[in-house]
Amino acid sequence: MTLEADGRGAAEDFMEKVFGDYVGANAIFMAAIGDRLGLFKDFASNGPATSAELAARTGLAERYLREWLDGMAAAEYLIFDEADGRYSMPEAYAPVLAEESGMMFLGAAFFDYSTNYGETFHALLEAFRSGDGVPQELYGQEVAESIERFTAPWFEHQLVPVWLPLMPEARARLEAGARVCDVGCGQGRAVIKLAQAFPECELVGLDRYEPAIQAATEHARAAGVGDRVRFELHDGAAGLPGRFDVVTTFDVLHDSADPAGLLAAIHDGLDPEGRYVCVDINCADRSQDNVGPMGTVLYGLSLAYCLPVSLARGGAGLGTCGLPEGRLREMALAAGFSQVRRLPVDDPFNNVYELSR
Repeated sequence: MTLEADGRGAAEDFMEKVFGDYVGANAIFMAAIGDRLGLFKDFASNGPATSAELAARTGLAERYLREWLDGMAAAEYLIFDEADGRYSMPEAYAPVLAEESGMMFLGAAFFDYSTNYGETFHALLEAFRSGDGVPQELYGQEVAESIERFTAPWFEHQLVPVWLPLMPEARARLEAGARVCDVGCGQGRAVIKLAQAFPECELVGLDRYEPAIQAATEHARAAGVGDRVRFELHDGAAGLPGRFDVVTTFDVLHDSADPAGLLAAIHDGLDPEGRYVCVDINCADRSQDNVGPMGTVLYGLSLAYCLPVSLARGGAGLGTCGLPEGRLREMALAAGFSQVRRLPVDDPFNNVYELSR
C-alpha cells in the first residue's frame, strides 16, 4: 500500500468516526425532545402506541410525533412493531430515559445539556474572540433547571446513604444537631435532604444567583422544612455568615470565580473541629489523561458553562477539569486546611473529599 493510499484510509476511518459522532448528536437532539415533552415517561407509564394514539395521550401534534417516533426507532431508542404499527420503549430503557432522579437517568445529564446551551452559542463564540466570559444570567432558567435535574440523583441516592457513612465525624455532628452551610446551594436539594435526614440541624444555603434562592425557598416550604432552613443571596467567597460545624459544596468549587478565596472563607467559617464536605469533578491531574469519552463530555460541559461563567466574573476559570485531586490538595493546604481525605467512592463523575482544619 502506498503512503498516499494509507493516508486516505486514515482519513476515511476518521470520517467514519465524525459521522458516528454526528449520528449520536442527532439521536441526542431527538431524545431531548422526548425528554422535555414527557414522551419517554408516557411510554413507560402507558405502553406502546401509534403516532395517533400517542397524540391522543399527550395532546401533541401527530405529524411531529410521527417524525419523532420514526427517528427514535432509527436510533434504536424505540422499537417499531410492523404487526400492529405501534412503537414501544423496552422496559430496560426506562431507568435511563424515564425514571427522573434515578441513578441511571440520563435525561438531564445528556439531553438537557446538549440542547439548552444552544441559546448561548453565539455569546460563547464572541467570548472566544474577546477573552471575556458569558454571564450566568444569560443562560436562563432552563439551564438552571437542567443542573438541578442532573445533580438530583446525588442527593436522592448518594449523600445520606453512601457518602456520609464514609465520614463518621461529619455524620456524628449532623446527628447531634450541627450548624450546616451549603455554599452554592442552587435550588436547595442538598439542604432539604439534610434537613429531612437530620431534623436537629440548623441549615443555611448560600447562592449568588437570586432565582435559585427563590426556588430553594419554595422547595423547602413544599418539603415541610421551611422552618428549619434558610437561603441567602450571598457570595461565599466574601465570607460565611457565621461559624459552622459542617460546610458543603457540591460541584461548585471549580466553577467559582475565586476558588482560593472560597476555600479560605470556608476554612475561616468552619468550627475548629468541624468538617468540610467537597464534591467535585473526577478528573485526572494531566489533561492528556482525560482523553476518551468521559473527558470529551467534561471538556464539552466546561466550554458550554463552567469556564465562561467563571471568566464572566473575572475569575480563575478553572474549567470542569480544573480541580483534580492534586490541585484541590494544593489549594486547600494554602487556605489553611490540614487534612484532605478523598473518600473511596466509585463514581465516574464525582470525587468526594472530607477536609478538616
